Amino acid sequence: MNLQEIVDDIASAMKPRLGEGKIADYIPELARIDAKQFGLAVTTVDGETFTAGDASVPFSIQSISKVFMLTLALGKAGESIWSRVGREPSGSAFNSIVQLEHEHGIPRNPFINAGAIVITDMVLAGHAPREAIGEFLRFMRYLADDDSITIDEKVARSEQKTGYRNVALANFMHAFGNLHHAAELVLGVYFHQCALAMSCVQLSHAGLYLANRGTNPLTGFSVVSEKRARRINALMLTCGHYDGSGDFAYRVGLPGKSGVGGGILAIAPGKASIAVWSPGLNKVGNSALGSEALEMLTQRTGWSVFGH
Repeated sequence: MNLQEIVDDIASAMKPRLGEGKIADYIPELARIDAKQFGLAVTTVDGETFTAGDASVPFSIQSISKVFMLTLALGKAGESIWSRVGREPSGSAFNSIVQLEHEHGIPRNPFINAGAIVITDMVLAGHAPREAIGEFLRFMRYLADDDSITIDEKVARSEQKTGYRNVALANFMHAFGNLHHAAELVLGVYFHQCALAMSCVQLSHAGLYLANRGTNPLTGFSVVSEKRARRINALMLTCGHYDGSGDFAYRVGLPGKSGVGGGILAIAPGKASIAVWSPGLNKVGNSALGSEALEMLTQRTGWSVFGH
């Protein structure tokens, strides 16, 4: 199987369609991005990276950061985190308040905004917000083995100015006793983690531990246990694309996590970590061309977790 040929073919197929979908313009800083971009990077567990298109252009990873924050929280608090956040698909929008009221401030899973805010609250325990942001950035540089990764302050500020619904979610959970720090402190960290800028290449490297039983084969660093890697993948498969998770599992068949910056991290367990990016989103808020590119990739490679 010639992976370089496959990624080149996918990028060629996407070329005439660049700019499809709708950019996440509710975050003003993201609205300024050129929609006509597409990047794809596939890093195998043997440590080889195959790229096409704009694979080395940094973009705002947004909600993909939730996978890595969950990994940090599990490292700090272990399985006890599940008393404060569920593990079920939400079936409603990623920023829904209705469900949260119904379930008494316990978010349905760690990948919807409310759940991710609780996870961030856990990582903040014992830290000042600046320290927690620093810890997250160091962790991401360690995972990707790349010290050039940074947080885009402009995007973070842009989100802070417009994130009223996230403020509402945080305050709401605080009222139920499920947020242990002041809402504005937790949100300060949350908006910064979402504003992390990474390229497809860096992101495919950072996700490699999930494809390789918890260990990054590029560095030999053990990040999580094999069991924990498997469980994070399970959550990505069932909850990683909000109310589009079922459709993504049906069409692509890989654990994945999308972000409104147009990025998607997908994991082929035992095979590869894949990052794709194209800013235009489909109606459920996932990268339109990115989702299709991953579907093409699994068709060509047979990498679906549901067998050939």
